[in-house]
Amino acid sequence: MSRAPDDAPPKTSIPPIARMLFFSRWLQLPLYVGLIVALGVYVVHFWSELIDLVGAALGDPQALRHLLEGVAVHGSADAGQSASRLSETTIMLVALSLIDVVMIANLLIMVIVGGYETFVSRTYLEEHPDHPEWLSHVNASVLKVKLAMAIIGISSIHLLRTFISADAYSVKALVAQTAIHITFLLSALAVAWTDRVMTRTIVLSHQARAEHGS
Repeated sequence: MSRAPDDAPPKTSIPPIARMLFFSRWLQLPLYVGLIVALGVYVVHFWSELIDLVGAALGDPQALRHLLEGVAVHGSADAGQSASRLSETTIMLVALSLIDVVMIANLLIMVIVGGYETFVSRTYLEEHPDHPEWLSHVNASVLKVKLAMAIIGISSIHLLRTFISADAYSVKALVAQTAIHITFLLSALAVAWTDRVMTRTIVLSHQARAEHGS
């Protein structure tokens, strides 16, 4: 006798080993919590530099000294600058440092939220008004491409900071940092190309199966 169409399909028993392996994904939770703590540290660092920048602009010599100790490169003009004035180069270096912190924070958010959604458990944020657009179609491949692009952005900021203080670096150091940035760029292009090839292969495979089934 054939089974009625409205009958529920029989439930298959999941082996204990499979349950244990699947449950092991929760071991990543402390890692994501640690990244949240690191994000909090970056927030504190951001506001500390911003407060020093405002204080230095208002003529606070101690705030200016903190900025110079944080952003000046040994051998550059700012390294031996007297703590009496805030130069344009110092402002630019501090601003790039703040942008760098923001981009790293964005990278952490993508890893925390996207990684948790992809590898641990669903967040069920689809109906939330602040639900990120990129999270609706995130998967391991998309996450890798976004992380690669974020790393390129961070590398660009560091390279720009180096070029601003280029007189404090040797030619070898400048060439090495440029080569590293180009390597990041080529790696991101390779990841994006590989993801495109894999996605196209999956789509063609599904189309072939549909045509074969029809």
